[in-house]
Amino acid sequence: MNHDLLKELLLITDEEKHILDQKTEVSKDIYTSKTNFIIESEKFLSKDKMIMVRKHTRFVDFPLHKHDYIEVNYVFNGELNQTVGGRQITLKKGELLLLNQYIEHEIKACAKDDIVINFIIRPAFFDFIFSFLSSENIVSDFLINSLYNNTQNGQFLYFKVADVPEIQGMIGKMIGEIMHPSTFSESTIKLYMGLFLIELIKNSDRVERKEEASINHYLVVESLKYIEKQFKDASLYELADRLKQSHYGLSKTIKKGTSHTFKELLQERRLVKAKELLEGTDMAIASIVEQVGYDNISYFYRIFKGKYGLTPKEFRKRTLRL
Repeated sequence: MNHDLLKELLLITDEEKHILDQKTEVSKDIYTSKTNFIIESEKFLSKDKMIMVRKHTRFVDFPLHKHDYIEVNYVFNGELNQTVGGRQITLKKGELLLLNQYIEHEIKACAKDDIVINFIIRPAFFDFIFSFLSSENIVSDFLINSLYNNTQNGQFLYFKVADVPEIQGMIGKMIGEIMHPSTFSESTIKLYMGLFLIELIKNSDRVERKEEASINHYLVVESLKYIEKQFKDASLYELADRLKQSHYGLSKTIKKGTSHTFKELLQERRLVKAKELLEGTDMAIASIVEQVGYDNISYFYRIFKGKYGLTPKEFRKRTLRL
């Protein structure tokens, strides 16, 4: 264990000091602007960030709540007692819980020595991750249900991995990078998170889960990976041929698994790539349109503005001003 980091995490935060002094309940305004208790990622993550960590606030019970993001609870020291989807779970030091944005949980007050780290991860981050994950595994199943399944089932994965040094080391590195950032920390964290998920897959024999999947995850994951890599020239017919499926049947599987059509998923990937090129290069807009797979500039302008509220030209100008 990093004892310097533990010493830092044991310090009382302003929020915790207020709770101890005033003996108050959780101040929901810190976590949400909604009337129902759904913790919002925007309260903690700036718009350009995908991942962050936050020390769980001690000394107070957290009432039943959800999140609008994927969360990982990791016990750095001590333990965490909570009820997740109606089931009582005590996480021990080194164990972790992966929760999707539809699961409800409530948490018992942590004592001073109970240090819990919450990873807050925007769902959009996993579009990047899918290209690294093998198709048939419990983590991919969980992410597909969490990100694309329109039934909005609450799910969690409970990993008993306290004695797996690779996972413990990876988590420690991510915590260190986020708490003490350097120039390349954001890129480093994304890579670590991908490696972390791969380590979880390798240790899937140590997991307990809630909710079983009911769709063909192999086909869905392979479709998402295909779109991620081949977005410029991607075709449902070519994909169906690769997967030895009828295009009609594959289309239904993708729609059932993601609640989006192949065309919608492809358009989303192309627009995200175009946004990245507008932000990070001085490539001509006409070249960007061609690079992401469109030959009709007027159509591209229309769908880009529909998603981002600005034309590509306006978007680039705004980016340059920031």
